Amino acid sequence: MLLAVDVGNTDITFGVFCGAELAARFRFTVKVPRTSDEYGELLCNILVQKGYKPSDITEVIIASVVPKMMYSFTSGIIKYLGCHPIIVGAGIKTGIRIDTSEPRQIGADRIVDAVGAYGQYGGPIIVVDYGTATTYDYVTKDGAFQGGVISPGIRISADALCNNTANLPEIEIKCPGSIIAKETISSMQAGLFYGTLGQTEYIIRRIKEEAGIREARVVATGGLGKIISESTDEIDIYDADLTLKGLQLIYGKQRKV
Repeated sequence: MLLAVDVGNTDITFGVFCGAELAARFRFTVKVPRTSDEYGELLCNILVQKGYKPSDITEVIIASVVPKMMYSFTSGIIKYLGCHPIIVGAGIKTGIRIDTSEPRQIGADRIVDAVGAYGQYGGPIIVVDYGTATTYDYVTKDGAFQGGVISPGIRISADALCNNTANLPEIEIKCPGSIIAKETISSMQAGLFYGTLGQTEYIIRRIKEEAGIREARVVATGGLGKIISESTDEIDIYDADLTLKGLQLIYGKQRKV
């Protein structure tokens, strides 16, 4: 079985694949520093809770945007699962080509999302990932990653409002009943939700205009992507597991080498 791992700035997301089927998924936070033993024991315990033995995992692939934790994390995987993981990075076969001025600067998460979207839905395609940062990336019909946009994520914006003002509270991020809000909390929710929605619609339309791809499909992912995708016609598909599926596709490319 394959364990696909997406190491983000906020969470580590895991997917257990049996062939091409995503059989289980789980996650835990990256905000607490952990040793290799802590990572390994936590991972093994969760696998057991999901009905798997650690020995069931025979291959591991990782995409990470948090370099400082990778030594402890990969050491825990090697020690407790007995697997030397494939790390998504420069030189790995992905099935798409990176057509940018500085290919090595493109985050592994963006590449994996692009592979997942192009591999499942074809191109041209625009990929929107609502993570810690919100990213918008464009892949051509023939599989060229052309680049895109990085903006502050919804939670970053919410934290900035709370942490940099004297009287604004922490809030739940959701769509308020009206954009004309009557009190502070719903006013903040309106700003966050409709601000992100407006940004999404404008950036997607602008990418389509500049690239000359008005009929391109748009796929969204990320935990907060669902509430945005449900509120706009600019997003065609919401796929919560897009990153994990992209990792599985990249793993398949390595097996064919």
